[in-house]
Amino acid sequence: MISALLAAAAVLALLTLVPGPDMAVVTQASLTGGRSSGFRVAVGIISGLLVWGLLTVLGLSALLAASAEAYTAVKLAGAAYLIYLGARALWGSRTSRMQQSLPRSQKAGTWKTGFTTNLLNPKIAVFYTSLLPQLVPAGWPTGPSLALLVLIHAAISIAWLSAYVVLLSRARSTFEKPKVRQALERITGTVLLGFGAKIALEAR
Repeated sequence: MISALLAAAAVLALLTLVPGPDMAVVTQASLTGGRSSGFRVAVGIISGLLVWGLLTVLGLSALLAASAEAYTAVKLAGAAYLIYLGARALWGSRTSRMQQSLPRSQKAGTWKTGFTTNLLNPKIAVFYTSLLPQLVPAGWPTGPSLALLVLIHAAISIAWLSAYVVLLSRARSTFEKPKVRQALERITGTVLLGFGAKIALEAR
């Protein structure tokens, strides 16, 4: 059974490493606000995962996954939020002088940014309701096992995102150069816009 749990953890780790909206908002926050900003967004993302996990254990996320209307509503809200973040990043990168003149509170990412990005991603609900039950070791009680897998996924996610934030912060001296920073802001803004458009247009 322990080997089955380790195999489940390995699957969750591989899925965590796949780039997505969460990594994009962490990147944007780390580049503009530094390590503390990136950590705040990462903690917000994990908070969102835990909410989805609780809903999954209670069986409520399955209702969202099964309802086309509810799924579409959450999907469009999430897409709109990512597009807003992308547009804000592009607007803020118009000139390096304007970017530097913004108050730090406007540049830094927040817990709310990470939490909202994750909570408005209905694919997490589909992922938890469709994949997690398949990873439950045979003979284990379903509810407690799902809760354990959610905690494992959250632990893997915070470890990976924290390491990613540290990696970005170590290279931040290069990112502080006005032209480099402006280019990275435009890249991350475009990526966020792309994720938002992709989520809005793709089928379930």
